[in-house]
Amino acid sequence: MYQQLKIIELLDLNETIACDILGSCTYPWEVLPQIGKEILRIGSTLSEEDYDKVGEDVWIAKSARVALSASISGPTIIDKNAEVRHGAYIRGNAIVGKGAVVGNSTEVKNSILFNKAQVPHFNYVGDSVLGYRSHMGAGCITSNVKSDKTLVKVRFGEDRIETGLKKFGAILGDNVEVGCNSVLNPGTVVGRNANIYPLSMVRGVIPAGSIYKKVGEIVSKRPN
Repeated sequence: MYQQLKIIELLDLNETIACDILGSCTYPWEVLPQIGKEILRIGSTLSEEDYDKVGEDVWIAKSARVALSASISGPTIIDKNAEVRHGAYIRGNAIVGKGAVVGNSTEVKNSILFNKAQVPHFNYVGDSVLGYRSHMGAGCITSNVKSDKTLVKVRFGEDRIETGLKKFGAILGDNVEVGCNSVLNPGTVVGRNANIYPLSMVRGVIPAGSIYKKVGEIVSKRPN
């Protein structure tokens, strides 16, 4: 049921250090309450030759580039060749994948960034999963709590899928591109290879291989 929302349709599990926990789930939002515990498990297995343990439950790959001005709380893993830039704020329960970028004044909490995902400029990523090579343009945010504080549901056509979560931002499939200053509302799921126009307000499920232009206008990409 809801095949296009399943992890296997959205994400390449070969492109994250969190492949085991994601592989045990059906839908990607199911991993959100488990991120912190899984980081502690993974961290205990990491090689001291390749990773430094810094402070309390923060593992940083020796090949990663982390600005001195970045603030990082645990549990967190910064994987190999990742980049954490000036003024970044990582609040814990975060995995920053291989070659991923967390940019200036960007905040990340309780989220998984797959390898080579990029949130490089003034972004907020909370209670979310960002797939391989996904990219959020400057000023994009994941809104992770509903204004009425009720539990988040995923809007899929006429259906409302219960998640049981009060905090759930967005799921971006592999190779998703989100244009500058867009807001991804709680429970947004964007399929692989989709594009979101700048200044968009997005809610619900955006199909793989599509272009979101505005509310009510979603078109399929033209074949190359």
